[in-house]
Amino acid sequence: MKKVVAFNGGPRKSGNSVIMLNQFLKGIETKLAEITLIDVNEINLKNCQGCLRCNIIGRCSLQDDDWEQISQRILEADVLVFASPVYFHHLPAPLKKMIDRFRSFVKVQITETGLIHTPHVEWKKEFVLLLSMGSSNDNEAKPIVDLFDFMTSILGKENRLHSILATRLAVSNQIQMSVEELEQLYPKLKLGSHLAEDDFNKNQYILNKIQTLGEKLLGN
Repeated sequence: MKKVVAFNGGPRKSGNSVIMLNQFLKGIETKLAEITLIDVNEINLKNCQGCLRCNIIGRCSLQDDDWEQISQRILEADVLVFASPVYFHHLPAPLKKMIDRFRSFVKVQITETGLIHTPHVEWKKEFVLLLSMGSSNDNEAKPIVDLFDFMTSILGKENRLHSILATRLAVSNQIQMSVEELEQLYPKLKLGSHLAEDDFNKNQYILNKIQTLGEKLLGN
């Protein structure tokens, strides 16, 4: 049985990234899998202090929060899913705080030319990154995608990253809106209503793509 840990980074209960995450979970609901869903807005997690003790002891030294349990789930997982809106070209603070704690999975050595990152344990996991953003251009999310490219590469050569980005989503539940609803919304956002039909089709395509990815990753 495959193990899936899914992180919800969106603060809105009906936010577009939450809908995208639920669509992925829908894709795996008929599969034999153990699913752990973590809302990073509700967990007790301290900030990484940059103490570097994880270099020596092979784990985070911070205590009295939820990281020990969460990190164990992460290590046991076959699939890690991160769903989030894009805030000012990056992740919202609660999710970024958790990602910072991933530092404890890696030994870092300073050299004259840079850093060498060596995972305490070599990973072989599927990473899924689901991002929603208000921008019409997915370059808005490039810093996040670059971070995940880097993170997956240093944690294991056999890790794979699957990124699905949804654009021009400014209000809750927009990714599920009908053509008519988008036509009514867009003038309020100072966007042309002529975009509605193409955006509806694009949103439906993205939701189907997310569900298909879930089915594919848990298919065996």
